[in-house]
Amino acid sequence: MSTPRVAAVHDLSGFGRCSLSIVMPTLSAMGVQCCPLPTAFLSTHTGGFTGNTFLDLTNQMAPVTDHWHREGVTFDAVYTGFMGSREQMTLTADFIKTFKTEQNLIVIDPVMGDHGKPYRTYTPEMCASMGALAAHADVLTPNRTETAILLGVPYEELRLDREEDARKWAMELSRSGSRSVVLTGVSMEPDTVGAVCYDRDAGEIAFVSAKRIDEQFHGTGDLFASVLTGALVRGWKLRDAAQLAADFVSLAAAHTAAQDIPKREGVDFEPLLWRLGQKLAD
Repeated sequence: MSTPRVAAVHDLSGFGRCSLSIVMPTLSAMGVQCCPLPTAFLSTHTGGFTGNTFLDLTNQMAPVTDHWHREGVTFDAVYTGFMGSREQMTLTADFIKTFKTEQNLIVIDPVMGDHGKPYRTYTPEMCASMGALAAHADVLTPNRTETAILLGVPYEELRLDREEDARKWAMELSRSGSRSVVLTGVSMEPDTVGAVCYDRDAGEIAFVSAKRIDEQFHGTGDLFASVLTGALVRGWKLRDAAQLAADFVSLAAAHTAAQDIPKREGVDFEPLLWRLGQKLAD
């Protein structure tokens, strides 16, 4: 089996763990080649830092797409995350159309907001454009806030603490079963958190959970989606891939909480990456 290859369309922060600074080492540790298509370069991420630099790389997205296509590059998956503009979403959709095959996966993490609110950079028009980009997904990985935005449902009405409700929202996100869904932030018990998964290939819904760590760290969403993507291209079933992701994020959050690390630096996952390789080798 050749090394799986994933095109990762995300931004890159030089300091502060998020986006490509999580995606690349995580996929590499899982035996997956990561081919980054950076949408922007920032000196730091914007959570807890001020005065960061920002280099918009939108004008490089189409030339990179064209060059890779001319060179005959192929991918086992395309994995997308935070987008800085509607134009980037359009260019990402063009990238997906260029490299989509019957065999590969399109994993879209529709990063738009958290805790009931869109991020400050996201306009209603951008949220609508993210919905259009999400239509290309084989696997969609929204949190509760992003689910509310995608479905046009008030955040307060979108309950994820009851199995019946979680099943309902997962199925609505699946568009009548046409795409798989991993809806994160599901919590049936006070000390656990996880996801509800709809697997379009099996036509089944499953729940995964792990120990809840009662602290918030930057980058846990990127870490979850990266582990999920890595496991999927390594041949894991959706439910098992989601369980691996939930367990690893919980482990990394507990490891970070036990140390005196400034929260703005993000989740301290690097010392634990060997565990992913071990899991894949079992």
